[in-house]
Amino acid sequence: MSNVIINGIEYVPAPAPATGTRAVVVVDRGWIFAGDVTRENGRIRISRALHVFRWESIGFAKMVETAKADLRPIEDVDLPEGAEIFCVPVADDWGL
Repeated sequence: MSNVIINGIEYVPAPAPATGTRAVVVVDRGWIFAGDVTRENGRIRISRALHVFRWESIGFAKMVETAKADLRPIEDVDLPEGAEIFCVPVADDWGL
């Protein structure tokens, strides 16, 4: 569904709810990745990975909600679980 304008106010459809394993993962040293997350044997693997390079004019929460950021596809990421600061689940098609 596209945006709708009523009485000069633009309404945006709500983002799809998170249903799978896709997430935005913030790790130490300021790195932010997004992708399909699996966890096993003390490791975090992010497939269909994106590097959240930067965003402007909006806060982190809005960036996660809208995916309005400079997203750069990268190879799969493999991290030790101790590197994770926090993780925010997102829709399965986030950033794609």
